[in-house]
Amino acid sequence: MKRWLAAMVLGLSMAGVAHAAIDTYEFAKEGDRERFRELTKELRCPKCQNQDIADSNAPIAADLRKEIFRMLGEGKDNQQIIDFMVDRYGDFVRYKPALNAKTALLWFGPAGLLLGGLVVIAVIVRRRRAQRTETPDSLSAEERKRLDQLLDKNQE
Repeated sequence: MKRWLAAMVLGLSMAGVAHAAIDTYEFAKEGDRERFRELTKELRCPKCQNQDIADSNAPIAADLRKEIFRMLGEGKDNQQIIDFMVDRYGDFVRYKPALNAKTALLWFGPAGLLLGGLVVIAVIVRRRRAQRTETPDSLSAEERKRLDQLLDKNQE
């Protein structure tokens, strides 16, 4: 009975794996296969958002792989394929978006924030140094006399 139950549990757990589809494409040239791998690694899955279409199991990723295969078969170059995907899904589909007016903040934003932080730190340090030089380290003769009088009163 235990063996039968274990076999049933194992069979049910493997059922999902048995239905997984694996894309197989036949390329005319080995160079097309390399271009296909390169393009599917460079383009992001619109559904998964943080996974390339080569590794994604989402249905849209499978469709995009088919579309890339079709376009490679038509003789389109990499840039034409990428432009098609960007036109259809936006700059988000690329892991390394092109530098243009829309993506300038994406490219230069982190450096700008870092530079701004360094400026703020420099201003704070300068102000603190200026405060240290403005405050005298020693007391004047008048202040010392007043301090001595106060200390003598407290000791009595």
